Parts: sequence; C-alpha cells; structure tokens
Amino acid sequence: MAQTETVYGLHAVTSVLANDAVHVSTIAVLDSRDDERLGQIVAAADAAGVQIQRLPRKALDAMLPGGARHQGVIATLQRATQPHERDLPAFLQAIDGPAFLLVLDGIQDPHNFGACLRSADAAGVHAVIVPRDRAVGITPVVRKVASGAVDSVPVFTVTNLARVLRQLRAAGIWVYGASDSAAQDFYATDLQGPLALVLGAEGKGLRRLTREHCDALLAIPMAGQVTSLNVSVAAGIMLYEARRQRLVRPGPPGTP
Repeated sequence: MAQTETVYGLHAVTSVLANDAVHVSTIAVLDSRDDERLGQIVAAADAAGVQIQRLPRKALDAMLPGGARHQGVIATLQRATQPHERDLPAFLQAIDGPAFLLVLDGIQDPHNFGACLRSADAAGVHAVIVPRDRAVGITPVVRKVASGAVDSVPVFTVTNLARVLRQLRAAGIWVYGASDSAAQDFYATDLQGPLALVLGAEGKGLRRLTREHCDALLAIPMAGQVTSLNVSVAAGIMLYEARRQRLVRPGPPGTP
C-alpha cells in the first residue's frame, strides 16, 4: 500500500533525491529563488525524471502546516509504508555481524525523534524500533530534522513493544534500557555484542512494561546539578559509546 509523504528543506530534499528518487513524484521550488544549491536540486530532479513545479512563496507556504520553513523546496513522494513488524525477524537474521538497534519508547516530539534518527544513522545503527501508539510518526518535521536518516535507517513501527523486546532477547540480543535512577554505570557495560538500546519518552522515561523487559537498566553518569538529559542527547551519547566499543575489537555477546 502506497502512502503520500512530504519532504521539505534543502538538505532533506537533496537526500531523498539521492537515496529514493524513484518514489519522488514532484518537486516544488520557489520561483523567485535562483542559486547554486537549489539549482543542484533541480538538476538532480530533472536527471531522475521528476516533475518540477515553480511556484510563488504563497503557494509553497500553503503546502505545509504551521508555517514550516521549507527553504524554497518541497518534495512529494509516493511510496510503500515503513517496514512492518512481521518483517523484523527476517531482517535481524540478515544482519551481518552483531545487531545494533535503537528502540524509542514513546517519543512524541518530532525534533527529538528526528535528532535520534540522525544520530542512529551516524553511529551505524541497523534499525530503529518505535511503538505505533503514543509516539510521533515519520512526519515532514521528523524528516527535515533527521537530514536524510529516515531514508537510510529502517524504522520498524510495532504494535506491542514489550512483545518485540521479548523477541529480541530470545534472538540473543541484549536489551539495555536507559534510566536516570539505574545503579549500573552505562560506561562500565560491555556493549560490543548484539545490542538494543532503549530510551524513553521526554520527561517520563521508560514505561513500566518496557523497563521490565530489559536485561538491565543503565545510567549515564551526571557530574553537574541537572538530573537528566534530553532524550536525543542521551541517545547520541549512548550510541557513540556503543560504536566506540564495537570499533575496538569484535566482542562476544554483551554481559550486564
């Protein structure tokens, strides 16, 4: 089943043309803008056979809600939905080497979600798993903030996150949840084996069932007076510590 998506902003549209041009149906550009960066997008769209529309600013503004900053370019896509939960077991089996996953439990802010996806791509995460309910989906804002990561990192939307965490553990993947109140130091944990890092929603953290289905809860040491970090900042720290450890040497399955 196909769905219509809107991508806007210079970086996001450049990325989608580079990675997924086959699904781009139209590119709308500001008729009064004529510079090198927009020209590169127009050239890429033309080379890919994508229809180009030149519109006045008022028409472009009307294509997006809430006065979003489109930077003079908006792409419309027609493509299949994101990977389905039923495809996850086969996806995990096909991973070459220890799995490296990011699980986001109920992130509702699109800027935080987009930033998490961007960090996941940069750190080499194989896939991101999110719940279907009580969480933001792949919106145009998420795509813009993610700077192309939505097109490079598979995002599995699942109906029952606790069940999926059980499946990950049964597949030999260590599931570690982030919690400010955890006794175990994140930096003292072996993160080299098959791994799923689980981070919770802004302000609320992990839900009870999610916590119960983690192998262990880990805390990022805090040296100042603040007691918690923004979820996207915490995700970046944890993902890159895991990447650092995994680059040192191929490790055995992680231990809590």
